[in-house]
Amino acid sequence: MKTYLPPKFIVERDPERCIECEVCINQCTFDTHYYDAEDDEVRSREGTCVGCHRCVLFCPTHALNVRTIPLDYRDNYNWRPEFIEDIIKQAETGGVLLTGMGNDKGYRIYWDHLVLNASQVTNPSIDPLREPMELTTYIGRKPDKIEVDADSSNLKTDFAPQVRIEVPVMFTAMSYGAVSLNVHESLARAATEAGTLWNTGEGGLHPKLYQYGKNTIVQVASGRFGVHPEYLDAASIVEIKIGQGAKPGIGGHLPGEKVSADVSKTRMIPQGTDALSPAPQHDIYSIEDLAQLVHALKEATNYTKPIAVKIAAVHNSAAIASGMVRAGADMIVLDGLRGSTGAAPKIIRDNVGIPIEMALASVDTRLRQEGIRNQASVVIAGGIRNSGDVAKAIALGADAVYIGTAALVALGCCLCQQCHTGKCAWGICTTDLSLTKRINPDIGARRLANLLRGWSLELKEILGGMGINALESLRGNRLHLRGIGLTDTELEILGVQMAGS
Repeated sequence: MKTYLPPKFIVERDPERCIECEVCINQCTFDTHYYDAEDDEVRSREGTCVGCHRCVLFCPTHALNVRTIPLDYRDNYNWRPEFIEDIIKQAETGGVLLTGMGNDKGYRIYWDHLVLNASQVTNPSIDPLREPMELTTYIGRKPDKIEVDADSSNLKTDFAPQVRIEVPVMFTAMSYGAVSLNVHESLARAATEAGTLWNTGEGGLHPKLYQYGKNTIVQVASGRFGVHPEYLDAASIVEIKIGQGAKPGIGGHLPGEKVSADVSKTRMIPQGTDALSPAPQHDIYSIEDLAQLVHALKEATNYTKPIAVKIAAVHNSAAIASGMVRAGADMIVLDGLRGSTGAAPKIIRDNVGIPIEMALASVDTRLRQEGIRNQASVVIAGGIRNSGDVAKAIALGADAVYIGTAALVALGCCLCQQCHTGKCAWGICTTDLSLTKRINPDIGARRLANLLRGWSLELKEILGGMGINALESLRGNRLHLRGIGLTDTELEILGVQMAGS
């Protein structure tokens, strides 16, 4: 027995404008458009449309429009259309439902319930066009105190390795294979131009990109894909991946059809085979085990690079982070509930983890209470949308933020959530060579660098409006935040006061 799900989108074609040029057929990777030879017309199969809008934007005569189908089920709050359709899909396939991108559920976005302070009369604002504004951030372990010679001419304190970034925004882990090489090159070049860092993800570093090592974070995940001495030596920071926000407690899976010859060589696995990263790292079952790996990587890199540890934001993140710092991690990475992915079980993405705002506040508070906050930088990820979110994250206690979805949107992503299919119409989440060329690294790097430049200018405006001339003065200063529409419990966890107080 075969069942049918209703189409999600209506594809509207204006017959007076359509010139039968077949551009839509060539641009669509989901076979929505086709040529009907019998009637000599270009037509559409609405059941396959995913709403990526590629055809709409590339139609030379603007003959196309894509709209959501206004199909209504009988009202039932418990059995909403999403749940009904998921059951139908699983009844047909008997498998796990996969999805791409991040959590799209209506959980509270706390950034939208936090507002920043602004100076008025008693603390004059600063004009960032006329006064220097400092956004520089140093990633790495800081000493408890600084000692200098008697004449203050020489620093006596030994510093752990520090990495300087000119803007507190870095590109998050997106592995080669999950995204195309052209995307990686765009990220690497933009990070180099903007004076920040990009993360390879768990898929290794393509030989073409070693030249950008000074602005690269390399990842060591459970699968150890592409990990070798040259890989570790190339980077500025080495990151151990324990978990990610879109699928806490779940391992990685890159389907064999995305493991091309280049991906195979970079990941050091056979071409066409599934790349499976186990959920646990089989040499880490305790904080003591983690400490062993942290110090092994420090030994392997001759103690010249900060070692980061990345976890998904979960209810005991604060206790885990404390253990990570004591295990020797120089950078703590927290990835929240709204973090994206190339592929995750839909049920995990939608129901596991906590919002990054809560995790950040609890971790920063715990590390301060224990007197070890300066021993590691804290970086967060998972749903950072604009420079306002960045400023609020810094005030909540972050040293810097990672962005992933925002970067992909800058490259053309429309969040159609089909990353796991490998058919990305925008050439982003695919290794199909006919599609990857849709991302031009020259243009991609320019767009990403523009994004970071725009956010940097806005951050300076925000700081100037607060009467602050350096990001360091905002970091962890929750007195600059106020909550709106939050409960007393939420305000207490976030460590901020209610607006008006």
